[in-house]
Amino acid sequence: MTDRYTIHSQLEHLQSKYIGTGHADTTKWEWLVNQHRDSYCSYMGHFDLLNYFAVAENESKARVRFNLMEKMLQPCGPPVDKPDES
Repeated sequence: MTDRYTIHSQLEHLQSKYIGTGHADTTKWEWLVNQHRDSYCSYMGHFDLLNYFAVAENESKARVRFNLMEKMLQPCGPPVDKPDES
């Protein structure tokens, strides 16, 4: 019983500390937004991958970084309206 409690409390701690881990009420849209933003951050953080994108798109590295940051605002479009539970 104590193992289950400690695992549950560890999971709650991770979910409160890191947004991308999700929880039971995470919607598909929220999960996809987290995945896209994590990917864009990874692309910007790995210098060689950023260089590859710049060469492939025939753009400067600064322009590619700017475009990735712009995409991070709403990577999956506007949020979906939740249906009323009335």
